Formats: sequence, C-alpha cells, structure tokens
Amino acid sequence: MIIKAVKLYENGFMKQPFAFGGEEGPDQFDPSVMYRSSLQNYVIDTGSEVILVDTGLPDGFPDQAPDEKTPLFMGTRIEDYLDALKTAGYDPKDVSKILITHKHDDHTGMIAAFPNAKVYISPEDADALDLKGENIVRLTYGDGEYKGFPKTQIVSDGIRIIEAKGHTKGNSIVIAEDKDYYFMFHGDVTYTDEALYANKLSVVFEDIVASRETLDRVRAFIRGNPTVYLSTHTPLGYENLENLRVIDLENPPESVPVGEIVYRTPTGKYICGVCGYLYDPEKGDPTQGIPPGTPFSELPDDWHCPRCKREKSNFNPA
Repeated sequence: MIIKAVKLYENGFMKQPFAFGGEEGPDQFDPSVMYRSSLQNYVIDTGSEVILVDTGLPDGFPDQAPDEKTPLFMGTRIEDYLDALKTAGYDPKDVSKILITHKHDDHTGMIAAFPNAKVYISPEDADALDLKGENIVRLTYGDGEYKGFPKTQIVSDGIRIIEAKGHTKGNSIVIAEDKDYYFMFHGDVTYTDEALYANKLSVVFEDIVASRETLDRVRAFIRGNPTVYLSTHTPLGYENLENLRVIDLENPPESVPVGEIVYRTPTGKYICGVCGYLYDPEKGDPTQGIPPGTPFSELPDDWHCPRCKREKSNFNPA
C-alpha cells in the first residue's frame, strides 16, 4: 500500500480559539496562539486500485485574503486539485473509488471530475450535497464494530469507513491498515494535531455531543493501536505520513511556529470558514432575499451561510 498527500495550500495559520474552543467557548483561549495550517487530501494506492480520501476545493476557487481577525487561513495555493493529484503521480482515470469524510467544499470540491469513480459518502451528507447517480454509494455501515467504533463499512481490503458524527451530521473517518500501522484519515475531527493532544474540539460542529463521542473514540483507538494521524488542515498531516510518526498522546511534540503571514488585498467576495461557501456580491443571495450588488458589509446581522447556516462572523475575505 502506498499513501500520498495531495498538497493544495501551505503556510497558513489557525488561532487557538478556533481550534480549541468548541466546548469551553473560544473566549477561554488565547487568539495570539497560532498553529500552522495547510490543506491537503490523500490518495491510497493499494496496488490494484487507486482510492481518494476527499477531493479538495473546486479548481479556480478564490484564495483567502486573511486579516488580523481571521480564525483559519489555509495558506497560499500550491496547485489546484487535479494538478496536485498529477504531482502525486496519478491521473483522474486511475481513480476507482472516492471516500468522502464529510460534505464541506474542501473535501468534496472536485467529485465531478471523477464520473467513473464510485463515491462513498454518508446518507446525511449525500443529501446535503444533493448527490445522485449510479456512482454514488450511500454508506450503510453494515460491517459491524471495529476496535471501539460501533459502525463501520469495509470498502477495500484493509480499508474501512467509520461513522464519526459531530463535525457534520454525516461525518466519517477512514482507517487503512498496512503492515504494523493504522493510517487514520479523520477529515476534521480536529483541525490541528495540537487539539488532538490537548483533547479539544474546534468551534466547527453540527452536533457537539456527537463530536465529543467521536474524539473520545479516536483517542481510545490511538491509545490501543499504532496510529499515523493524517490531518487535512495542518502540515503535521503529511509530516506524520512522511515520517511514519505514530501518535503518542502522552508525549506531544513541540509545535513548530507559524511562519511569516502574507496579507492580501480583498476582492469583496467572502468565504465561509466552515463549509467553503463563497458569497459573491455581484450575485447576492436569492435564498435570503439579498439582491445582486449587495456588499458583504451590508448584509443584515441575521444573515447566515446558505449552505451550513453559520453566522456572518464565520466568513473571511477572499
């Protein structure tokens, strides 16, 4: 089995209140404490098939323009998804299966580029994205318990999708067994590994009780099995992979400082930091009666993301 990161963005940051504040509240944490951020998804090459875990943002998606208030900045673009996949050594026609951890755009943005691949996704998130077609496999989690996780589904030899609700109502994780290691592709159970070690949930969730249950099960699994933890939003994800670093919850590594932050000129568009929805003033938002030509600053206080229903405060300049 060969596992590679599909690297999309680098040199970003996230603030501690965003990454740690899900249960106690962001006000209990220090916004001056920042952790490295990035964006990458993964590809699993079993030798007989090529399997993607999530599919990045849509090609051409506008970059963020962070400011001092930005809670999560994924960083500067390395490549669009299909180019990054080719850099990893794979062509879209090679892909037979796509395993979706959850519905957000940075995990599902390029599904349409793989019409011949089977897409495995929870029923809840498939409904949220209105995914239909013969290639859409709605997960049933019919293969029973697996090492402390109650509901799982085998998708290939040594590879399972596991129900892990909380971050979204249909959230899942993927575990691949290879030799002496368990590779855990967890989507956004945590946004940074520092939160895993500290046992903290992010502020992004649809069900906080389920999020806590999922993180507890993840930590219990890691304590009992040699686990390489493959995150989406921190370079620790691919660094763990490249170094075959097994997580030891009792001995967290020292955090690497965030590099120089490059601020950009905003375009007037805004991106939802939770689900990736793009508000374009030229289009407005007909779902909430917002006419074309309405700047983001003039949206009413009770306006919310049309996709994930989160408040205006979760949007960042693009």
